[in-house]
Amino acid sequence: MKRIETHLKRTFNTGGIVVKPRPKVTNSAEVYVGDEFIGVVFDDEDEDGSFMFEMAILAEDLPAD
Repeated sequence: MKRIETHLKRTFNTGGIVVKPRPKVTNSAEVYVGDEFIGVVFDDEDEDGSFMFEMAILAEDLPAD
């Protein structure tokens, strides 16, 4: 998880990202910016040692047109 957290911090240019283990689940972790949950990192089933990052963007979080 530390390697994934370091990669996300570098990619998104912010030190505020934290990757936390999920209770009772070993193949994924939760990603936060500060206290705000932003997504989940999963083991990539097709590529050993690789991961997938999934982030939902809700309509209510987007600025109005």
